[in-house]
Amino acid sequence: MWYPDAEFEKKENRISQVVFKTCLEIHRELGPGLFESVYEEILFDELSDFGYQVRRQHKIPIKFRKYFFEKGFKADLIIEDLVILEIKSVDTIANIHKMQLKTYLKLTGMKLGMLINFNVDLLKNGVTRIVNGL
Repeated sequence: MWYPDAEFEKKENRISQVVFKTCLEIHRELGPGLFESVYEEILFDELSDFGYQVRRQHKIPIKFRKYFFEKGFKADLIIEDLVILEIKSVDTIANIHKMQLKTYLKLTGMKLGMLINFNVDLLKNGVTRIVNGL
């Protein structure tokens, strides 16, 4: 199993490198076709073991004018309060998946999101980076 350097930077781009390499290892060992929740749980454990602060199924409130929704949406994984990960295991990533993540970034003020579809032959074809003002 691949491990990041002990003195790694906890910034958006470095986090995305660690996430990609970790997802690659998970995909190589398990392959496509499992439920999203399986990949999510393993990724949560791996990233936590690397020393990252990771939140799983974290509820993000939404404020709109005078309205406040305590449970606006749930992010699959949030790493170091810097990067949002949305995990998928679908035939095709639809544009709505990308727009959803872009909205999550806008609502939280975070700069980087990663949409990861594990249901592909080559994982590099299943990874989409979405940026918000980076």
